[in-house]
Amino acid sequence: MAQLNRDTTERTVVAVFDDYSSADRVVRDLVEAGIPRDSIEVKSNFMTGAAGRTGHSEESHEGGVSGFFHRLFGSDEADTEAGHYMEAQRRGKTIVCVTAPPEQSERAVEILNAGGATDIDRHVERFRTTGYTAYDPNTAPYTSEEVRREREQLQVADEGASIPVMEEEMQVAKRAVRRGGVRVYSRVVEEPVTESVELREEHVKVERRPVDRPLGSGEAERFREQTIEVAEMAEEPVVQKRTRVREEVVVGKETTRRTEQVRGNVRRTKVEVESLGAGEDEDYRSDFRRDWQERYANSGEAYETFEPAYTYGYRSASDPRYHGRDWSDAEEDLRTDYLRNNPNSAWDRLKGAVRYGWEKVTGKR
Repeated sequence: MAQLNRDTTERTVVAVFDDYSSADRVVRDLVEAGIPRDSIEVKSNFMTGAAGRTGHSEESHEGGVSGFFHRLFGSDEADTEAGHYMEAQRRGKTIVCVTAPPEQSERAVEILNAGGATDIDRHVERFRTTGYTAYDPNTAPYTSEEVRREREQLQVADEGASIPVMEEEMQVAKRAVRRGGVRVYSRVVEEPVTESVELREEHVKVERRPVDRPLGSGEAERFREQTIEVAEMAEEPVVQKRTRVREEVVVGKETTRRTEQVRGNVRRTKVEVESLGAGEDEDYRSDFRRDWQERYANSGEAYETFEPAYTYGYRSASDPRYHGRDWSDAEEDLRTDYLRNNPNSAWDRLKGAVRYGWEKVTGKR
């Protein structure tokens, strides 16, 4: 963060933010702290797509971006400090400038630091790793894709990159499924049955016998009216039923066990590490920049636009998938793979750089 003294009554503080949204939140915090909005200036690269507007238009000043930083740093520092800030803006950073009395500027410094202001010198060190030497006003601003890609590269450089090695495991469980069964039910049926039984019947038999004899003793009393009844008896069948258990049907289950081999496919990641010769990559990068200077510099597009294509061709030539293949045979596969990883790129515009990197490794250049 830079602090510039303008006079005894005012001081200017300049801070760099990685994205516009962070800068916009800090601007709101500054206004809430009592710093007038007119004392705050914001500069950002709207081509990145990262700079959104939140009610305040980006200030325009005589001389544009260059004039803005020249007024801040003066002509003596214009080629150094001002150029670094202009390069930061070109690469998608957002610059916040606060001009306020000393007591408010101290408070502004606290708010800017708390909001995520970053060190311009650290940014410049990172820029130099990508070939930056000095700000070039003729170089096109970064696109949103270029900003994203550079942030990822710098994050890898700061924190290191890791590739997770993953593997699937096949777990075999059991579940019960119905394969069949037995249903047992009973019902009542009737069927005819015949049994033989002997029955006895009585029949009254009346017989008249002619008799001619004198009345015997005692028979005189029987000389009167009398009635004799003789009952006839007969047997008839009486049917009774009783239930008896003749058989039992027992239903149960028998358990058997069997072993079954279960086969399947599982996936895992396999990481291959390719060793690069010390200094070899840097030698090729010099060739890449020289080729860009000869063929593409006049197009107005920055070397950083073509550098990923050179690097991709260089690395693909050592990829086992393309071993022993020439450019004409591998071009279509390279195009498909490159666009899969860089969906916003134009292959026809960049394939010359890819081929150059490929042929540098294969000895065709």
